[in-house]
Amino acid sequence: MNLNQIHNVFFIGIGGIGMSALARYFKTIGKNVSGYDKTPSMLTDELIASGIDIHFEDRIDLIPKDYYTENTLVIITPAVPITHSQWNFFLEREYQVKKRAEVLGIITKDTFCFAVAGTHGKTTTSSILGHILFESGADVTAFVGGIVENYNSNLIGTGKTVTVVEADEFDRSFLHLHPNIACVTSMDADHLDIYGTSEQIEASFVEFANKVEDKSQLFITNELPIEGVTCAVNEEAVYKAFNVRVGNGSYVFDVQTPTETIKDIAFGLPGRHNLMNALMALAMAKTFGTSSDAIAKALASFKGIRRRFSYQIKTSNMVYIDDYAHHPTEINAVHQAVRELYPGQKVLAIFQPHLFSRTKDFADDFAKSLSQFDEVVLLDIYPARELPMEGVTSQWLMNKMTNEYKKLVSKEDLIPTILASDARIVVTIGAGDLGEMVPSIKKALYETI
Repeated sequence: MNLNQIHNVFFIGIGGIGMSALARYFKTIGKNVSGYDKTPSMLTDELIASGIDIHFEDRIDLIPKDYYTENTLVIITPAVPITHSQWNFFLEREYQVKKRAEVLGIITKDTFCFAVAGTHGKTTTSSILGHILFESGADVTAFVGGIVENYNSNLIGTGKTVTVVEADEFDRSFLHLHPNIACVTSMDADHLDIYGTSEQIEASFVEFANKVEDKSQLFITNELPIEGVTCAVNEEAVYKAFNVRVGNGSYVFDVQTPTETIKDIAFGLPGRHNLMNALMALAMAKTFGTSSDAIAKALASFKGIRRRFSYQIKTSNMVYIDDYAHHPTEINAVHQAVRELYPGQKVLAIFQPHLFSRTKDFADDFAKSLSQFDEVVLLDIYPARELPMEGVTSQWLMNKMTNEYKKLVSKEDLIPTILASDARIVVTIGAGDLGEMVPSIKKALYETI
């Protein structure tokens, strides 16, 4: 497919975090962009404000009349059901219909492509890397799975020759990419509804890793069973972060590379997992040829990502943090960061499970992760693309938790429940529509300060 010949791009599921980055990209390069999503959100509001036409009803008459077959590309998200009438309209008329991952593959094929893979850490690592490259003057476009605070966007830059993409393992999407430099941050079991077993997930990651022929261009953690350049924090590795300390609310650390020691790097994102993400981005940028000074300067100025340990309130007597964590490993990382920053403080965690299948597959691990907090409030499971599973409910999950200070509440009762707690550290966690409630929670908590 030649994207130069495409005039119009229609998205089915335009409000998704990955889809919306592509929508911004095509709008930036001068294409006509419009699309459908099931429900309005902060992301769709932002896209509409940028001049993109979006509708929220699955009606054929809402497809723009001038989107003719020969110059229109249709991009779909895997979450859309096959009964979707607009999707079937395009298929029946032989439009070019592609998955998001296929389109990313087309865009990146003729660029120098950085691909960031891993069941956790993709968004943060790719955002940091995109920021480093952009700040250093590289001709880069980074497609990111989160809103980067520095740019208030999930698209960094408008470069034509260098791309940064998240290599998403869902539905084996990352096998469409053509990486020149890549990393794998983690390979925990996830998406078992797609893969079936953790062995199948591992095999898929190995297949992705094999797309990088020169293993000096592939960066991994010490424990991964694939060949590549190792990165570690306080462990022996080719790229090693060490002498880690906290100063002025930021981490400060040194990095040993194959050729030098970079001293006193400042980085503001909390949590040891984010140090690893920063180290991976540093290693890839160094391999590309970015100077150590430029990397250090960019790391110091990186402000983080919306819904990734995102401070909503930070005062002496009230802290409210929002995080996208939706896997037990990610919840453990949030817990570690909170305890490191606020030792001895009472922490209330509000969690909205994401997907019935994920809740079922990792119920015991979720229960263990959540029980570490002082108080836990659960919302009902956010279904996303799934139908309910018999017996898999938030009540079932809560019954597995060992923490006695736990409660299941409705969205309507959530804010009164939060306000009734005497915890001074509040954390909202989850990948569903809990994020849409954050402004209301923030407003209610502010009024109590």
